[in-house]
Amino acid sequence: MSAPAWADDLGRELCRALSGAVERTAPDGDPVFLASYEPGPDEKEVPPPLRSTAFSYDNALAATTLAACGDLRRARQIGEAFLVAIESDRTFEDGRIRNAYRAGPVRARPVLLPGWWDAANKRWSEDRYQDGTATGNVAWVGLALLNLRDATQDPRFEKGATRLAAWIRARTARHNGPGFTGGLDGYDPDQASLSWASTEHNLDIVALGMRLGKPDDRAMAASARTFLDAAFDERAGCFRMGTDTDGHMRGVEAVALDTQLWPLLGVVDPPEAWRRALYCATTRLGVPGGFDFNDDRDGLWVEGTAQAALAYRSVQNEATAGELLQTLAGQRAPSGWLYASREARLTTGLRIGPASTQDDFFYFRRPHLGATAWAALAALGHNPFTGGRVQ
Repeated sequence: MSAPAWADDLGRELCRALSGAVERTAPDGDPVFLASYEPGPDEKEVPPPLRSTAFSYDNALAATTLAACGDLRRARQIGEAFLVAIESDRTFEDGRIRNAYRAGPVRARPVLLPGWWDAANKRWSEDRYQDGTATGNVAWVGLALLNLRDATQDPRFEKGATRLAAWIRARTARHNGPGFTGGLDGYDPDQASLSWASTEHNLDIVALGMRLGKPDDRAMAASARTFLDAAFDERAGCFRMGTDTDGHMRGVEAVALDTQLWPLLGVVDPPEAWRRALYCATTRLGVPGGFDFNDDRDGLWVEGTAQAALAYRSVQNEATAGELLQTLAGQRAPSGWLYASREARLTTGLRIGPASTQDDFFYFRRPHLGATAWAALAALGHNPFTGGRVQ
């Protein structure tokens, strides 16, 4: 069974929305980072801590999606921005990328980080997570650069991805087991290593290492795959989220949606048992019309519902994928982007970083670059981990 005919129309509409965002932000063709959020229905502006923020993960997705859309010129503008960022950091020379950059044309050297003027305290403020480097985000940028390499045959993109993979090996390899830790957190220049390890991050590394293909990259992928295999709970049929700060694998008392879905997309020929993770997602995270981020089921996570649509397409369940795409089609904002959540606020059960004293990572009903890109990928049937179609 093929995807519904209108899915292609949805994909084209979302492609146009992404292309339009690049054109508005950098009409002269400069390297560019796109702001991750637009104001919500009851907002005139995005809150200051997010107003100038272009999350690297969202922009990596956008570059991959634009390439899948066939808009290589605008996809390259984002890819070129990442190449500049790798080589021109304001503090470090080790080839990392930050979790976020300042939205807009990339003309300054070093590349600018996001921030805002704190009028109450009369100072420039930055967000410690945005300044940090999460391992999974590094891998996602690497995958985007490889997708651009394949689309353009420009070797500079592979060179950039290779440098990012080397950073992952040098800075995040676990010392007490296979796999890789969460990355770095905090302000320049004294950032702290994150000792926990994420199943999602290690899946990203499997995909990156296998596509790069050199011996060091394959060894990196093999280590991350060993971690991924250990994270699958055979009895529950669910993937654990990863380890705690002491390196002990967590249970399945709490699960996250992307951790259940991405292994089916990021690993070539995944084990048949892993398909049970789709059932885990449906029974524990399903909400009317789609999926929540976590199992409190307090709303619909638009980005995750798009991920689920693509995962169902990857196992040839086009009927369920079509139902999810229908939900996504109803979540478009006037700009053409999709909202991050169907409800006003969506909890995740996660903390933004080690400095947080409570679960403070939320999604709000704002048009979101990442949600829009994932929905376009799902409608197009394009796998961002492999750079090809899901079937």
